[in-house]
Amino acid sequence: MTAYCLQSAAAVPYQLTILEASQRLGGKILTPRFTQYPHYYEAGAAEFYDYTPVGEDPLKELILDLGLSIRAMDGGSLLRQGRLLGQLEAIEDELGPEVSAGWRTFDRLAKDLMTPREFYEDDPRWLSGKASAEDRFSIWLGHNSSPKVRSLIETLIHSDLATEPDQTGVAYGLQNYLMNDPAYMRLYSIEGGNEQIVSELAQRIEAKICLGQKVLGVETSSSGTLRVRSQSTGAGQDAEAERTHEFDYLVLALPSGALKAIQFEPGSLAAALDAHKQRFHHPAHYLRITLLFSQIFWRELLPDAFCMLEAFGGCCLYDESARDPSAECGILGWLLGGKNAMEHGDLPDDALIELALASLPEGLADARRYLLEGRVHRWMSEVSAWPGGVPPISLDARHQPAGSQHPNLLLVGDYLFDSTLNGVLDSAQYVAEWLAADLNVQAAEKVTATAAQ
Repeated sequence: MTAYCLQSAAAVPYQLTILEASQRLGGKILTPRFTQYPHYYEAGAAEFYDYTPVGEDPLKELILDLGLSIRAMDGGSLLRQGRLLGQLEAIEDELGPEVSAGWRTFDRLAKDLMTPREFYEDDPRWLSGKASAEDRFSIWLGHNSSPKVRSLIETLIHSDLATEPDQTGVAYGLQNYLMNDPAYMRLYSIEGGNEQIVSELAQRIEAKICLGQKVLGVETSSSGTLRVRSQSTGAGQDAEAERTHEFDYLVLALPSGALKAIQFEPGSLAAALDAHKQRFHHPAHYLRITLLFSQIFWRELLPDAFCMLEAFGGCCLYDESARDPSAECGILGWLLGGKNAMEHGDLPDDALIELALASLPEGLADARRYLLEGRVHRWMSEVSAWPGGVPPISLDARHQPAGSQHPNLLLVGDYLFDSTLNGVLDSAQYVAEWLAADLNVQAAEKVTATAAQ
């Protein structure tokens, strides 16, 4: 995304190299296929957030500009003890009028505290006077809901948070609660698989793409450039071979946790990145279990593209088959978040598949007889539990942690905004525009110097 944005913004020629540690581009956007039947499913980022109800949506515009088609995703109801509870009336019938009334009160409070326009903003300063940007969501939730209502809310938002309420702030907690209201946001996916956005972007950028090159260290040279040490992760003669690259500008587009694996030059550079990691590294966790079935046997009970389950402390159950109406088989996907994802992450795949099957309600108890294949994907510490950092700082400081001492080192990441793909694009555009402006200034200075000679 950063390379694509830079290509659009820069008015002068440049050479671009992309170093990628794995053998594929895309990171948390991953659309694999099963072995027995070539049906695809989303193993990483399952959906995109549609912000058009409250403002412009650059990511949606980009996807459409790339010629990709999108499919709306409806859902969000709670599947509890075999009943799908989609409305407050259903909650009242199931959990009683006290819980229903308490939820209504909380819902009004949340919407009064964060309007649809404020939901869209990436700067939480609107919280001033309402709640501190450093207040933990668990404390605020405890002050503004009864224990039963709090338990219900935590179940509904657990897999979206990918963490626990005591590990994140009020703004992020409210965003993950209100995102279920279509007045704030809608969901969609890309027809044919979300990974198409990666392949389409890669086809359009002019860059030298080096796969299997894990960055080990970054240091400065005497001329002011940035020297990067990388190691080949491939097989053959180049396996584990180290290489050195020299760049005028370096953009690190990594999850905050991955920065810990890079050795930065001792001194101001290392100190700046250490401070950055301390401010922004709040690890959150996902675990995806996806099962292929010989037929779709759940539509009568689960008519939507996804719903919430009480299992695993609150998880999201996706009908992956809804992404492709032509699919011959059925696909269900479980998204576990936070502590439960981490605690279950060490279990073998077979055990996780059994736990997923056991989490289905009695009405779907015969799921095992239709099971054909199962896959597990672990995303530990790959997202942020407190995006934007604590306390929040300016966009310049987020993206240029070493400031004026090393202005040519920049960072891009969803954790700098809101832990969404929309946030990735916001971050990429910010850095691309800065780079383009600096490249233009450098080119103008060269022209002036040449003319003076």
